[in-house]
Amino acid sequence: MIKRLVVALLLSCSAPVWAHHHHHHTHHTHDQAIRHEHRVARHHHAHPRRLAIKESASGPLRLASGAALIMDADNNQVLYAKNPDAQMPIASISKLMTAMVVLDSHPDMNEPITITEDDVDTLRHSMSRLPVGTTLPRRQMLLLALMASENRAAHALARTYPGGLEKAVSAMNAKALSLGMEHTHFIDPTGLHAENQSTPNDLARMVKAAQRYATIHEDTTTAGGSFSVGVRHYEQAFHNTDPLVRSHRWDIDLSKTGFINEAGKCLVLEARITDRHIIMVLMHSWGSYTRFGDANRVRAWIDAHYRERVASVN
Repeated sequence: MIKRLVVALLLSCSAPVWAHHHHHHTHHTHDQAIRHEHRVARHHHAHPRRLAIKESASGPLRLASGAALIMDADNNQVLYAKNPDAQMPIASISKLMTAMVVLDSHPDMNEPITITEDDVDTLRHSMSRLPVGTTLPRRQMLLLALMASENRAAHALARTYPGGLEKAVSAMNAKALSLGMEHTHFIDPTGLHAENQSTPNDLARMVKAAQRYATIHEDTTTAGGSFSVGVRHYEQAFHNTDPLVRSHRWDIDLSKTGFINEAGKCLVLEARITDRHIIMVLMHSWGSYTRFGDANRVRAWIDAHYRERVASVN
């Protein structure tokens, strides 16, 4: 009898100790995650003004991307925000602004543009399937810059902008200010420079503006194509860097991916979900499919909330 009482007392004492330890571990892990996010931001020169997580939607949506903004473009309502004012490199998302200023200049889209040595990436030595000497109409160069995120194509578009590369970048910064993107800065048309920086809030503005261009809508949602490249004009296949545009489950109006080490993997898109135009800005992701997984999580979350609203009305 005495032995059973001792065992019972030991068990009753140990349970809360275990529970407290488990609770402490959970907070410790969360604190580690927040500290890790700060370290990642500092390491990759993100220069965030605010990195405290801010969410503005009910429900269990949890995104792996370091910063995100989900907005209903029809009424500008923010559905979800995570570090929406964190300023960080945006990589090839920059090409949306490049495309807008090129189209704003109303150039001859049939004019041939030739890839030169000036268009070769000497900063990061990124790969390209557009050999020096490739000549394509400006219209096809724009398609390759947006669909396949071809850096040489984007650079050639800016190099042949009225007044040249410097004028093109100046136009990109002026356009950003005109759109209210006060925390955005460009120094090149490709996004290869880490100094091309913005915030989720600003990028949502840019996506909404870019979607109004029929050409950008068409090019960013094109699944792929074959183009005649090189001085020998051989056929080369190019594909959209966003696999979601090839999915029958998505109705996408605009999409653009981006990646450099300092930015992580980025994705911006506008899609029709439950008859609403939804803008997604997903930044600072690291897994190969994290940003696309986040996009699918957002779509499922919005679908679920929409069904809940309909059920409550009926």
